[in-house]
Amino acid sequence: MKVIFLHDVPRQGKKYEVKEVSDGFVKNFLFPRKLVEVATDKALARLELTKKSLVAEKEIQDDLLEKNFHDINGVTLTMKEKANEQGHLFAGIHKEEISKALAEASRLSVKPEMIMLEEPIRELGEFSINIVVKDKKAKITLKVEGI
Repeated sequence: MKVIFLHDVPRQGKKYEVKEVSDGFVKNFLFPRKLVEVATDKALARLELTKKSLVAEKEIQDDLLEKNFHDINGVTLTMKEKANEQGHLFAGIHKEEISKALAEASRLSVKPEMIMLEEPIRELGEFSINIVVKDKKAKITLKVEGI
């Protein structure tokens, strides 16, 4: 049966993907959980409109971020985290936390994927972090202080 996935289903399909799936799996698992819908002509047309609107919305957000990208460059963020006497953090600082702190500081939403951080920050100190949007780069400073 040809279906449209409404949600990500592990090892089966991603959201808005059109795929052929066995009838029993669809009827017994996917339909009751409202994870898919049958791929009719009407549903496929609606899917195309949804995809187009998502692409347009993403382009608008990226353009807005690109226009205001200079506001981010040179920003210094300060985060206070729990640490031991040697200066090691009990919990690392990940891209998501940096993204939230940057959104609060600059009122621009920077996605975690745009933050170039190889591994979580696990120590107190001052760190230089690169942010990349399309072909533009910005550098912010993150100061991690202990509580």
